[in-house]
Amino acid sequence: MLHVLATVELESGKRDAFLAEFAKLVPLVRAEDGCHEYGPAVDVPTSIAVQMPPRPDVVIVVEKWATLAVLEAHLKAPHMAEYRQRVKELVKRVSLQILQPV
Repeated sequence: MLHVLATVELESGKRDAFLAEFAKLVPLVRAEDGCHEYGPAVDVPTSIAVQMPPRPDVVIVVEKWATLAVLEAHLKAPHMAEYRQRVKELVKRVSLQILQPV
């Protein structure tokens, strides 16, 4: 099992538009072979001292995949290419953390 945290940095003020497009993608990804979890999350303001300040233009995608092979297949899926085209004007940068539970 792999855990993936995808940090999506967005153009200023574009989070709602991005999340609307992302909502169309979620059921397609969740239907993929080997997908155990896939969904967006945003920062929650709290009074916890060690928490980073909220980032209004960031979405974190929390994912769990059975294997590296199915994750790699996901990244090449046609619906992912279509999604990337739809959001390219909204997204500044994407970074991935691919983690293995220990």
